[in-house]
Amino acid sequence: MKKHDSDFKKIVFAGGGTGGHIYPGLAVCDAFRKLCEEQGKSVQICWIGNSRGMDRNIVSKNVDSSGRQSADVFYGIPSGKLRRYVSFRNFLDLFKIFAGFIASLFILIKVKPDVLFSKGGFVSVPPCIAAKILGIPVYTHECDFTPGLATKINSRSAEKVLVSYEETEKYLSGTARAKAVVTGNPVRPVFYSASAERGRAFLNLDDSEMYKGRPILFVQGGSLGARQINSLVQENLEWLCERFIVVHQTGAANTDQSAEVPQSEAVRNFYRPYAFIYREMPDVMAASDIILSRAGANSIWESSVLGKPVILVPLCGSGTRGDQEDNAGYFEKAGAAVVLARENATAEKLRSALELMLDESRRKEFAVHSSALSEGKNPAEKIAAILFDKIYSGGNK
Repeated sequence: MKKHDSDFKKIVFAGGGTGGHIYPGLAVCDAFRKLCEEQGKSVQICWIGNSRGMDRNIVSKNVDSSGRQSADVFYGIPSGKLRRYVSFRNFLDLFKIFAGFIASLFILIKVKPDVLFSKGGFVSVPPCIAAKILGIPVYTHECDFTPGLATKINSRSAEKVLVSYEETEKYLSGTARAKAVVTGNPVRPVFYSASAERGRAFLNLDDSEMYKGRPILFVQGGSLGARQINSLVQENLEWLCERFIVVHQTGAANTDQSAEVPQSEAVRNFYRPYAFIYREMPDVMAASDIILSRAGANSIWESSVLGKPVILVPLCGSGTRGDQEDNAGYFEKAGAAVVLARENATAEKLRSALELMLDESRRKEFAVHSSALSEGKNPAEKIAAILFDKIYSGGNK
């Protein structure tokens, strides 16, 4: 593989801060590399992420189906955040953003990529601006139903603004709307090959009589857990374990909560708490009959790919811009979810929602609607094809 080879190209991915910005980008990385190999092209994939936090660890350890690292090189830059409220930290973070911009300039001058793809998060803003100044084509993707501030800023530098929902276009400015392309939200390839059988084996659920006829409820609080969801489960744990096999990802930060639960016979037999599930996550979700989770873009699209009905408890309040409520509302309107938001996020409302899901025919209705949202689509492959066309054909689809 030589740099003077006309088939050898370079692409930079930018994004991070949370797994919600990183994992979809890695899905595109893997799909893009696979497409290049199929077409006999050589490519170097670089990633620009936060110099602090989880970014480097996730990107560096992620491998594709062939066991190769998704990204060849990781570059860390300082990252600030522009908050939507008055805070002295906004002033301090301006220096971090400027430092990130200078670092991005040097990285892009060194790498000389053919295109930059932004998956979002505030760490992606300086690279997008730097790429625009250097004349490097920028493509940016928004995973949520409504665009965040980073996407709104990045759209000014972008040739194309890729969105997960058709309805998202109306929330973009007129200029950005003209650049919009609906792609869906990328999901890691392992979710398309998930196995319910492997999931049951991981959970130690055999074919014995005690497990037959019991639906599996998977409670997903996120990598750090969600105290609100954990509390709802604890309040209802006895009731839940009398009706479901409860698989509960508590989050490493909240293992103390799950330790407080009463150990009745039902709980001992049908409660499976885990601090965190990573590699086995797709298989566990495939084995589940119902999923209870927040309404982050990754979680709901993964549930859709697997055709699972969901009960969503979106993050609400002053600490969020309302994106999870918008995501949840879209799935609820499509008949794929029951949403418990704000004052409806109570133990009683959760029991009512799960009573509905105990009816297998109703559960199947939700599953069909959930699956329909992503049926026949592979957003990572679609985005990879757009980037491939831009790099190798000069296309502008």
